Amino acid sequence: MCRNIHTLHNFEPAATSDEVNAAALQYVRKVAGTTRPSRANQEAFDEAVHAIAHATQHLLDHLTTSAPPRNREEEAAKARARSASRYAVSASA
Repeated sequence: MCRNIHTLHNFEPAATSDEVNAAALQYVRKVAGTTRPSRANQEAFDEAVHAIAHATQHLLDHLTTSAPPRNREEEAAKARARSASRYAVSASA
């Protein structure tokens, strides 16, 4: 359920609000144990997503680093290579 939560810090260009909201949504889904809340819980679910997104954006805005910004395409390629390696090993086992 949390596969969409990725590192958002130190990328060029910076994380978008859509990426921050997607990470917050995935986090709340994981904690709540559901992908869709009931109507009775929808308001609490939405409030939690908003609060987590706000806190995440605040954190990203205030983090500092001396490392050079990472490239999204390079990081995605590394993730694909790790995934291919991981699944190739488990498929032959």
